[in-house]
Amino acid sequence: MKINKEGYIIIGTTGLICLAIWLLVYLFIDTVSAYIWFMTIFLAVFWFFVAAFFREPRRVQIHDDELIFSPCDGRVVVTEVVHEKEHIDCEMMQISIFMSVTNVHMNWLPVGGEVEYTKHHHGRFLVAWHPKSSAENERTTTVVKMKDGRRVLIRQIAGFVARRIVSYVKPGKQMKQNDVLGFIKFGSRVDVLIPKDSELFVEIGDPVIGSQTPIARLKRRE
Repeated sequence: MKINKEGYIIIGTTGLICLAIWLLVYLFIDTVSAYIWFMTIFLAVFWFFVAAFFREPRRVQIHDDELIFSPCDGRVVVTEVVHEKEHIDCEMMQISIFMSVTNVHMNWLPVGGEVEYTKHHHGRFLVAWHPKSSAENERTTTVVKMKDGRRVLIRQIAGFVARRIVSYVKPGKQMKQNDVLGFIKFGSRVDVLIPKDSELFVEIGDPVIGSQTPIARLKRRE
């Protein structure tokens, strides 16, 4: 299992803490008991769970200019038309995907093109499915301008558990569809705002796989 670089320090630190706890328990218990075995198994499982949080799967990159792919693993929680006010300033279709603690936490670009805009916003840490989390939570916004001039906005949102968003893209950079966008440490949510006349492929409750599941098709231009 490949581990994303964002997890190296956390995994190492967690491992040392688990080892220290195990040594303290071992030294201060007079006899080897079932408690020692319980702590050993518990700490090992906990450390493995933390390591698995940062797993980086190998996935085939798919390129199709008409399709918009899911930016992350998770489950669709919102599909609605909203007025995007931060950068594009028009009505767009918003698709929101919630990532649980068991999902892969990497994020991918749903379309290819030039990164036109990125901005990190400091904010609150409401639970990720809260309706106000898109506007009030800690978040990073990325806008990609495609070859035909249309724009797609991706919003990485921190939640109650997630406390750090990592973005690997910068304005002016040309990116391919399903290139890695970034990482959200310990779960949360990603919003994708696409042209509102796009054909939607998903409904609320649908599971999606980042970089693999098409969530919409752009309307073909004549």
